[in-house]
Amino acid sequence: MIHLIRRVFVAGLVLLVLIQLLPFGRGRTNPPVLAEPPWDSPATRALAKRACFDCHSNETVWPIYAYVAPVSWLVERDVARGRHKLNLSEWNTGDSEQESDDIPKVLRRGSMPPKKYLLLHPGAQLSDAEVQQLLAGLQASLR
Repeated sequence: MIHLIRRVFVAGLVLLVLIQLLPFGRGRTNPPVLAEPPWDSPATRALAKRACFDCHSNETVWPIYAYVAPVSWLVERDVARGRHKLNLSEWNTGDSEQESDDIPKVLRRGSMPPKKYLLLHPGAQLSDAEVQQLLAGLQASLR
């Protein structure tokens, strides 16, 4: 039995090393910032940066685990989806203004930032007062 467990462990390690060689998940880039919303204050931008920029801007901070498959695949997928949905670095280019209508809803609901993101980024957790401050600032900024 111990021999079988050892073989499964070694096979798992070999597989983990081999998937690092796959060409998936090599898109960890930060394109240039083209345009940001007209922030009403530095405080609003600071809250947005803290809670939103990693997935919703071209200023993503790529943590070390974003370079290790298969976790890197999930991180890159989430960033690509976030940037597609709302990119605060490409504000006047595309549909960002239309997507801004959803921001108050997802912040009030507590679905952004997602719980799985907050597990590894506790600093992105906003208090109720900070959520209200961010909502008020975004409403002032995006009108």
